[in-house]
Amino acid sequence: MSRISIPTADQTLDAAKPLLAAVHKQLGVTPNLMKLVSHSPSSLDGYLALSGATGKGKLSVQLRERIALAVAEFNGCDYCLSVHDYLGRNLAKISDAELNAARDGQSEDARTQAALHFALQVLQTRGHVSDAALAAVRLAGFDEASVLEIVVNVSLNVLTNYVNNVAQTDIDFPKVSARLAA
Repeated sequence: MSRISIPTADQTLDAAKPLLAAVHKQLGVTPNLMKLVSHSPSSLDGYLALSGATGKGKLSVQLRERIALAVAEFNGCDYCLSVHDYLGRNLAKISDAELNAARDGQSEDARTQAALHFALQVLQTRGHVSDAALAAVRLAGFDEASVLEIVVNVSLNVLTNYVNNVAQTDIDFPKVSARLAA
């Protein structure tokens, strides 16, 4: 059971209702994470704005989902692993082998591998990546905008990992568990 309550429809603050309605319209469901964050309509609004903005960037949905899986595995977030495994399969159409590999920061594709390696470097060093790590991701074909988008995607996923790890949000997707201890 979630350690922070997940508001029911009648418990939802008025300021959060249009935000949750937009999520439901886009996804066809309202995930527990969104309901949980609706305790703070300003936090939900900020999260949705940043999430929406990342979807308009240069990184493909396939790469964004792989980054989300690598970050969730690193942080031991079962909720986010479950969500992004589901989205990776059903939205991004990523193979089982690649979904599994992404959790470990791996890919058969060299460019994707470089992005995932860099994303994990951002996590492991808390943003203090080496010149060599930055050079390697650039060498793989990522320009400044793409490098920044990788960092923002890592940060966005750390945000949701931390919220879900603190709240122990009830998982409302097919459950996937972290392999690594956080």
